[in-house]
Amino acid sequence: MKTTTHPVAALWAAATILLSVPRPAGAVPGDVLGAFDTPSPCVTGLVFDGTLLWVADHKTDRLYGLDRRGRVVESMPSPGWRPAGLAFDGKYLWNLDEVDRKIYRIDPKTGVTVHRLDSPVAAGRALAWDGSALWISDRKTRTLRRIDPKDGTTISVIPAPSRSVEGLAFDGRYLYATDRLADKIFMLEPRRGEVVFAMPSPGPYPTGIAFDGKDLLVADYQTDRIVRLVRKDQARMKRILKRREHVEFTYQVRNFGPNSLPNLTIYLAQPGKETSHRFLSPITYFGGRPRIVKEAPNRYIAVMSFSNIQPGRIVTVGWRAKAALYDVHYYVFPETIRSLGAVPASIRRRYLRNGTKYDIHSPVIRAAVRKALGKQRNPYWMARRLYRYVHRHMHYELAGGWNQAPRVLTRGSGSCSEYSFVFIALCRAAGIPARYVGSLVVRRDAASFDDVYHRWVEIYLPGYGWLPVDPSRGDKKTEADRGDAFSHVTADFIVTTRSRGPSRYLGWSYNAAARWTCKGRCRVEEENIAEWTPLRP
Repeated sequence: MKTTTHPVAALWAAATILLSVPRPAGAVPGDVLGAFDTPSPCVTGLVFDGTLLWVADHKTDRLYGLDRRGRVVESMPSPGWRPAGLAFDGKYLWNLDEVDRKIYRIDPKTGVTVHRLDSPVAAGRALAWDGSALWISDRKTRTLRRIDPKDGTTISVIPAPSRSVEGLAFDGRYLYATDRLADKIFMLEPRRGEVVFAMPSPGPYPTGIAFDGKDLLVADYQTDRIVRLVRKDQARMKRILKRREHVEFTYQVRNFGPNSLPNLTIYLAQPGKETSHRFLSPITYFGGRPRIVKEAPNRYIAVMSFSNIQPGRIVTVGWRAKAALYDVHYYVFPETIRSLGAVPASIRRRYLRNGTKYDIHSPVIRAAVRKALGKQRNPYWMARRLYRYVHRHMHYELAGGWNQAPRVLTRGSGSCSEYSFVFIALCRAAGIPARYVGSLVVRRDAASFDDVYHRWVEIYLPGYGWLPVDPSRGDKKTEADRGDAFSHVTADFIVTTRSRGPSRYLGWSYNAAARWTCKGRCRVEEENIAEWTPLRP
């Protein structure tokens, strides 16, 4: 299926845009531009025909044509008793009926049904036209099916992004699916069904969705409103404040003896300015007087040194601060990404290097890259294929140890760090710059503690910049969850480290580390923990 602009999209683009309004500066996909009331109480399907916005309603059993102000200028009875999805093929309306399990082709000028298909799915709901074929959702199998408009035979099937797709639209390249349980709108690549990104639903029960050549229009069943949303604009990222927390990170070293430690040095990664968090108070250290050293641009380490640690002594240090944590959504349109040849030389030098944990020249890594990529050359889709390859060949297991990427991939299981090492190795072997991010984590409850922490990856896409990819968090069953972890950082982290490889002070760790010398025999144990307390509003 071609993804170039098809005749219907061209018609839409040339048409007067329905309810055209000024666009706010810095708009991102999903931002609300305006809204109006639905013409009836139980709207299901929605489609734009180049002039009118058509609405299906399953209580009045009618199809309504609305003008650019949302006024009803056309009205006709639906061909069946439970009208749902609507589509437009450039000349005719298509209407799916849930009770009859039929798809009707209707002349909008006369209201006459000119063709009828049996629905190929048991629980069809949404409908869309992509220029040459129809798309239909099936809630029973949780799939989206592309069908021949002549006889309804299936051309291809992709997974639905999540559990309850209510509406579908096509913009000439991507499918958009509304889900009433997830309260999201998913932008899908139609060949594999991969979620490129998701937008929040403008209401609690999104049903029909339409594309008018520029923006998206979404009907909400609960609020009885049709809302206009930004589909695409210049802004690339949006962050949303989700929580405010007091965090205290503690690092302890215990000397059980029987001999002393002449020297002990503890290194604490100092969190800096981040998109995903903002400090509400200065970082304060306890347990010692830190010496702050700069390891790399925007990366600092607090160093605390101690001497003559006798048997039985416990050295406790750490830092504390108040912080606001943000959900950060990144919006990438893959067709805008430039070739890998456009990666700046400085980025290539730093983030395509080999490392002991990566071993990018290993036959295991090289073979995986060849198998995963095939002939794909778009850096975004190259990364998505490598991401999918990791999920198909690994499962999460927190077994301890941070092994090399080839060994982890051969074993088929790993921790978040090992997932990150594998994904970085695959990306670098393919020519995609990659680095890791380490963090402290809020674990489910706002008042919680963390002693496991989390590491994920950032990749560099030429023409866009750095994009977060969390390969272990994305190893889930649904395309919605996989897509969410590819371009979204949840409001659960304080980033402590961002690095291309091992640190001079922390090694391959990312929050803290310690080094000591022993005079004779010593048994030394380390413990570190992050404790979170929600701030009062």
